[in-house]
Amino acid sequence: MNIRPDPTFHASPKLAMEAPPESFAYTVLLSPDASKPDALAVIDVRPDSPTYSRVVHTVTMPNKGDEFHHFGWNACSSALSPLTGHAFLERRYLIIPGMRSSRIYIVDTKPDPTKAAIHKIIEPEEIFRKTGYSRPHTVHCGPEGIYISTLGGGGKNGTDGPPGVFIMDCETFEVLGRWELDRGPQTLHYDFWWNLPRDYMVTSEWALPPQFENGIVPEDLLSNKYGHRIHFWDLRARRNVQTIDLGANHQMALEVRPAHDPVREYGFLGVVVDTTNLEGSIWTWWREGGKFHIEKTATIPPEPAAKEQLPPLLQGFGAVPPLVSDIDLSMDDKFLYVACWGTGEMRQYNVNEPRRPKLAGSVRIGGIARRTPHPNGKAFGGGPQMVEISRDGKRVYWTNSLYSTWDDQFYPDGVPGAMVMADTKPDGGLELARDYWVNFPDGYRAHQVRLDGGDCSTDSFCYPSV
Repeated sequence: MNIRPDPTFHASPKLAMEAPPESFAYTVLLSPDASKPDALAVIDVRPDSPTYSRVVHTVTMPNKGDEFHHFGWNACSSALSPLTGHAFLERRYLIIPGMRSSRIYIVDTKPDPTKAAIHKIIEPEEIFRKTGYSRPHTVHCGPEGIYISTLGGGGKNGTDGPPGVFIMDCETFEVLGRWELDRGPQTLHYDFWWNLPRDYMVTSEWALPPQFENGIVPEDLLSNKYGHRIHFWDLRARRNVQTIDLGANHQMALEVRPAHDPVREYGFLGVVVDTTNLEGSIWTWWREGGKFHIEKTATIPPEPAAKEQLPPLLQGFGAVPPLVSDIDLSMDDKFLYVACWGTGEMRQYNVNEPRRPKLAGSVRIGGIARRTPHPNGKAFGGGPQMVEISRDGKRVYWTNSLYSTWDDQFYPDGVPGAMVMADTKPDGGLELARDYWVNFPDGYRAHQVRLDGGDCSTDSFCYPSV
């Protein structure tokens, strides 16, 4: 334990933006057929380094079949909370859940990222016994502990009771128990985040394990049986205070991105597909008059494609839906990045007016029908998927795998692991960096990215920017 706050903890988003740039990126790798253990790749992102954009270290796990997906830090800027913080923690350990196995790995990144190693393994039985949940998903470092959302309840299929959120001790990594005291109508789960000083949490919905583990279930999608609601919670009281239904046709309400500056009581939600027209959409929520409100503020249309360009799953539609699979908000709350995994587009919206997003930039790479190569000429399987933004907002990184069985359905020719980066322009616009291309070991796919020192989908802040 430090005797002073970790220098990577920042009181406000503005101070985080002024911090030194990232030196290393961490990316989880999954073996889609479980023929080898999943792994954590450490990538050098220093432009002046001889190993720039290369994997410089790999932490290979001792088990197979974990299906790495999302992960996060043990501690971040939320530790500076004036009421419940632990300011003398270090941003040191990465918490990496296996979404299919329900096992969690704790990886120590100190004293050097290129020597990162497993610190502890939490077996699924402990999670089942203490929480009744399974399929851990999103990890967020809170002021007093580590919060982890789940996609499954109890039982072999994860359908014995609803999924939810549980808390781990941020120093011992002991699983403490369920977070919710009163879940209200919440029965599905996916992402969550919060506004700490305003004392509320936001959660979203995907599906139960039988609806995603073996691939998308077309009948369930067309019957609008995937998640389509957003939930608002009293963070301190741990109770659901409001649920809003987006409409059953707005299937798979996934990533939630609150404004970083806690003065701003709004945020964004990405919806994968509208089953009436195959559109993807962005929604903006806000609080006014003591109530939360949400509205659709941007839509992304499908793109027509010939039958021979489409996987069997889409051939009856004659078009490629954008499939909005991830969104991320820059630290200054100015630009929202939207990953369109189906059409192979990364969109950049100016959201200075949060209820009136304006398209400010776009690049194409991969895609079901287009299959746009990288500017360096290399093929990019899949499409833009998990996106991460540097603290200063000048670089945007992304990978290309969504989930192993879904990859196989939408991209049957394969999704070899890849990670790229785009440079951004201050007033909008982005361009893929020709000299940034990460080669991962054969047989692996790449999912979420974390940056050393924090990034735009990691930290929550306790104080306003000045």
